[in-house]
Amino acid sequence: MAIEDTLRSLREFDINDLDFENVGSWPTPVKAIASILLLVLVLVGGYYYHINDLQAQLAQETEKEQKLKQEFENKAFRAVNLEAYRQQMVEMEESFGALVSQLPSDTEVPGLLEDITNKGLQNGLEITQIDLQNERAQEFYVELPISIVASGSYHDLGAFISGMAGLPRIVTLHDFTITAPSDNTNALNLRIIAKTYRYKNGEA
Repeated sequence: MAIEDTLRSLREFDINDLDFENVGSWPTPVKAIASILLLVLVLVGGYYYHINDLQAQLAQETEKEQKLKQEFENKAFRAVNLEAYRQQMVEMEESFGALVSQLPSDTEVPGLLEDITNKGLQNGLEITQIDLQNERAQEFYVELPISIVASGSYHDLGAFISGMAGLPRIVTLHDFTITAPSDNTNALNLRIIAKTYRYKNGEA
């Protein structure tokens, strides 16, 4: 009979009669249904909230996995090519040593100036001025500019500039100007900056 009474009370129940400020006065079947609906809502909300957290965590772990895979591939590649890297390092050190040996020390600068002067004379130039300028310290080397003023024919000037590349020490040429005081092409004036370098080797 209790079931029939419950069904009858539900049929006679009007939702407009519910007093949300006094839930305890609701009929027992209504309270049971409301409790079940509330429980379902809590379970569904908690499930989706938890699933969202798990999806975010999964995305983070997937990204971390990709990074770890990439790091592993890079390390594996380096490990496989370790011997080649070592050989390359040896070759680079040898090449670096060869380049450093071409950089003059302080004591070799006078000899370098003499080589430049001789190179000009050998090519028929008249060296009218050759001056050392202030050193310029760079990150790994010191730059020593040398101002050169010479005169001669166009071909002699070209031969002199070309011959500078054959010096035993590294010398680069910059900022050259050629002027002709007259129509005589055998009396051209050359101003040029030759730069040589030396390795700092731990200098401040």
